[in-house]
Amino acid sequence: MPHHVTDPDAAAAWLLAHVEGPLRIGAPLALGKPHRLLNALYARIENDPSRPLQLYTALSLDPPQAGGDGLEARFLRPFVERHFGADFPRLAYARAVARDALPAHVQVEEFYMQSGALLGSSQAQRAYTSLNYTQAADAVAQRAPHAIVQKVARRAGTTRLSLSCNNDITQDTLDAIAARGLPRPLLIAEIDPELPWLGGTATVDAAFFDLVVDPPGPYPKLFGLPRQPVSDADYAIGLYASALVRDGGTLQIGIGALADALSHALVLRHTDNARYRQVLRALDPTLEDHPLVREIGGLGPFETGLYGCSEMLNEGFRRLVQSGVIRRKVHDDLALMQRLAGGNAYTADHARLAEEGEYLHGAFYLGSPEFYDWLRHLPEDECRAIGMRRISEINQLYGGDETLQRLQRRDARFFNSCMMATALGAAVSDALEDGRVVSGVGGQYNFVAMAHALADARSVLMFRAVRESGDGAQSNVRWNYGHTTIARHLRDVFIDEYGIADLRGRTDEQCVIAMAGIADAAFQAPLLEQAKAAKKLARDFAAPAHWQRNRADALAAALAPFRRDGTLPDYPLGSDFTPVEQDLLRALTWLKANTGSVGGKLRTVLAALRQRAGDNDAMYLQRMGLAHPAGLGERLDARLLRLALARTARA
Repeated sequence: MPHHVTDPDAAAAWLLAHVEGPLRIGAPLALGKPHRLLNALYARIENDPSRPLQLYTALSLDPPQAGGDGLEARFLRPFVERHFGADFPRLAYARAVARDALPAHVQVEEFYMQSGALLGSSQAQRAYTSLNYTQAADAVAQRAPHAIVQKVARRAGTTRLSLSCNNDITQDTLDAIAARGLPRPLLIAEIDPELPWLGGTATVDAAFFDLVVDPPGPYPKLFGLPRQPVSDADYAIGLYASALVRDGGTLQIGIGALADALSHALVLRHTDNARYRQVLRALDPTLEDHPLVREIGGLGPFETGLYGCSEMLNEGFRRLVQSGVIRRKVHDDLALMQRLAGGNAYTADHARLAEEGEYLHGAFYLGSPEFYDWLRHLPEDECRAIGMRRISEINQLYGGDETLQRLQRRDARFFNSCMMATALGAAVSDALEDGRVVSGVGGQYNFVAMAHALADARSVLMFRAVRESGDGAQSNVRWNYGHTTIARHLRDVFIDEYGIADLRGRTDEQCVIAMAGIADAAFQAPLLEQAKAAKKLARDFAAPAHWQRNRADALAAALAPFRRDGTLPDYPLGSDFTPVEQDLLRALTWLKANTGSVGGKLRTVLAALRQRAGDNDAMYLQRMGLAHPAGLGERLDARLLRLALARTARA
């Protein structure tokens, strides 16, 4: 049986006593990190150069920092304390990395970062390891870790523990370590009563671990991702994507507003199909006749339902399960699945599938407090239908039971996000042109490659057509870029708010035309000229007139009726912000977009000086601590806020 302690500091002492000299530690990504244990260990090592530490992990989640007295900080401070909890144990090493303040004897290697959070950290950028998710376990094994630490769930009355939120790479890493002939690392579990219990292959006996830490309460909240508002562009992308999903198929989605929009569109398609078709017609009257929609997708309700198979389970999957979109069950019995596929299954097969089958597989989960609460209170039969699996099972076909997985993953649609795409079909998802990492490859390449390996699958990369920067608006459909995540020979389907570009098997010229056709109208001409200069487009090619409809104002007008009547709400999967905060967030987003350049800032300030007070300004100023502004800076912030509220007010 494992050794038990109740104090994370005692656990850190136990580990240091069992490993002499340098210490190499592996920890799961995201929610599965044992924050209190890692903080206790870092506190002991930070000022002790005699105990060098190397930590191998990914996605060290840290609540946003609210420094200074600007509008953003005034908005964030109360929200962060309420949402994450004043006692949330921020990871000490993560805060040090962000400040380039790790001591010389401590190194943190990550293969995936919190998006955009560490662009300015030299230590993080230098220690980043570029990997596909499926390579992470062997990469950790190469380092010969002394210990793996992980947060787990415990169910009263049983000796078993659940890996719960992170069944992704722990067991794959142990297998990779054994395959290399290396000694098995010490395994340390930190029990968190807040963590939902998930059974099946996510459970292990307590004896799986060498040390179990059971800290006393009170227990901090789990890290909850704040749900972001969904814009017109996001909704258009989600609606286009939803039309490419075939009933009875398989679904993988990423995270963020684009995934939320797609999930909402799929739910609308299933629960209010007439309204769904109205929205699609307003968005694009020709969509129903789009060749790709007819070939691989559909617009009707889901009579059979979908099977979810995604590295990450999130808010969208909760809504898809609750609405009945995800309900197609699969089984790990190959013979049974073969009989089902062949149409000669027995009555007993169907009964067994209904009783034992699972309709949702994931490797880790991350979401809002509401999402965690849903998992905690799932009825037993629904909980059994969700299986947490190894990343080697979820993100690839090879190395396991490929025949079974091909049967399970029929008509798979792999939806992921990218930042930019080139006219020839390469995708930029994880890093900037100068090499700095925004996030990481994660599982994106895995799913793109799997889409090409499965006969009836497609990879769909979603992105916004335009981004705002200090230099003004820039197109995300590029001719070329200094970094790519997905090479152009793996090109498949791209979607932005202006449509669908099917690039699979197409010539370079066809790809250029398809991508230019979904670019914002303001950027089409220079893109076409670059293509012509590179001999990839006929010199006499002229853009069709209807391409000029690719404008944000035209999109907003098309979706406006459905935004007003609640068909396309700002927060389709629920919100972590109060109604006042939702209005403020919309206003602050407008203000940021309109002060990104020197000229824009000057125009906005002048307009703010002329802005009259609104009827409801008082409650917003009170929330922002500006009810009684003191000094020139606060008075200007109050006026800017009034202007932004007026410009973003809903009728």
